[in-house]
Amino acid sequence: MATPVRLFKEPAGPLQLRVKHGRQPARPILKGDIAMHRKRLITGALTLTIAALAALQSVEAAERVKVRGTIESLDGDTLKVKSRDGKDVTVALKAGANVGGVVKAAVGDIKPGDFVGIASQPTDSGINGAIEVVIFPAAMKGTGEGDRPWDTPNSSMTNATVANAVTSVNGPTLTLKYKGGERKINIPNGTPIVTLASATKSDLKPGAGVFITGERNSDSTVSAERVAVGLNGTMPPM
Repeated sequence: MATPVRLFKEPAGPLQLRVKHGRQPARPILKGDIAMHRKRLITGALTLTIAALAALQSVEAAERVKVRGTIESLDGDTLKVKSRDGKDVTVALKAGANVGGVVKAAVGDIKPGDFVGIASQPTDSGINGAIEVVIFPAAMKGTGEGDRPWDTPNSSMTNATVANAVTSVNGPTLTLKYKGGERKINIPNGTPIVTLASATKSDLKPGAGVFITGERNSDSTVSAERVAVGLNGTMPPM
């Protein structure tokens, strides 16, 4: 630990530094020293400010976006997508981008102990109603576990384990448990239900539906390292 110091003025001498618990006085502080110290403080402050601005710019540059739509073309690593709202989106696939498949499933495929991701909205019954359901393979259990807001109006996404299912007139009601909580969600008849399967870049064909989470670049393109593509005519509902 450095020895603490204190400033004081000698009765008949210049401003000096003296070691509090020692006997050797430090050399006198000169005007040049003070100027140099100020310069270093200003330089340090500017460096911190620039670093902070760079960090903010990085956050803005890395804005996370979701792309939902249909593939129009794939040229090398450039994917052209027509989004659900009719916009043309250019997606730049990062080196080694992962491609996963999405295939249809049924409510009867959901069993206690399965790990699922369900987007849902509140209903008058007090129990959320599902908008879409993804049944994760066993190897992906725990992926994104929790309950959080989703990007469709007044909705949430719950990734959790199915504790039990109660059959009702309008589809089953599942009790989902995740670390720190649980949520009951009803799955109305007709709710899109899918599961995940293996796929490759060769499955990124014109007309196939895709769901992509990526980063919006300054030129409005999207960079992505993961693509979920619908197989056998399946449209990813996520």
